[in-house]
Amino acid sequence: MPNDLERVLRTRTILLWGAGLLVVAAVAATLLLTLLGGGRPEDSARLDALKTAANIVVGTGGAAALLLAARRQRSAELDLVQKDHDATERRVTEIYGKAADQLGSDKAPVRLAGLYALERLAGGYAEHRQTIVNVLCAYLRMPFGDPEHDLEELQVRKTAQRILLLHLRAPSADQPGEAFWPDIDLDFSGAHLVGLTLTHCSIRSISCHRTVFSELAAFRGTEFRTKAVFNRARFDDRADFRGTVFTGGCESFNGAVFAGPANFGTKSAARLAGAKAKQGFARTWPSGWEERPDAAEPGWMELTRKDEPGEPAAR
Repeated sequence: MPNDLERVLRTRTILLWGAGLLVVAAVAATLLLTLLGGGRPEDSARLDALKTAANIVVGTGGAAALLLAARRQRSAELDLVQKDHDATERRVTEIYGKAADQLGSDKAPVRLAGLYALERLAGGYAEHRQTIVNVLCAYLRMPFGDPEHDLEELQVRKTAQRILLLHLRAPSADQPGEAFWPDIDLDFSGAHLVGLTLTHCSIRSISCHRTVFSELAAFRGTEFRTKAVFNRARFDDRADFRGTVFTGGCESFNGAVFAGPANFGTKSAARLAGAKAKQGFARTWPSGWEERPDAAEPGWMELTRKDEPGEPAAR
């Protein structure tokens, strides 16, 4: 099949057609002078009809010329758009690659610069936001040593967490939505997160399989719309799920461990089947859930529904 280049009119083709039209016009003029040049009335009528037809032909040619001009203009505009798109993609790739290199630096200020470069890139190019969020999550999933001794790396990680908080908070009347990144998925599986705060956010999905939460883990007032997986997650300190919305029962806490205080408030409808909690801490569970002693692990409590058979915690 012919390609696009073969379908484009070449200059040689246009010149040949123009020469052919001139030859046809010359032959037509000669025939008209020969056949209708006698000056008779019927010849004049025929000439008028031919003039009308010629005007129609000329008008059609003008329309064809306008069509060709419009085609050339559209082709030029498409080329310009494609050049702008290619230049933008090259710029995005350069910024993205440089920022990724900065995240691999052994100097904390350079890593911070990489985080802010990615944030700025996501703010200007919405189609790349999920990819950039994936990079931030991947950075937080990287092995992390002792937070008490590696204070510089701790600050870098908390900066990444603050960037996510800033852009995942749902817009309100007091807070315009220019900075909001909608329809974002988070994957913290296997990560060690220190002081994670994602309050009053709107998040499409989150995966925290085997995630370890140190210090406060706050999800107060946040909405998870499609998936919220906390299977085998460990909350070493305070967990705050007050007012958290799990749309359509998308949450799962199977195997989750609450080793410190936990507060789900009175409005959360979280399902905690398979979760357990360490004795000795004040906690508020969702309506219909209670702690019962775990016969297999002394000092630990199982989270069960109140209407399920078994030994209640109060006995």
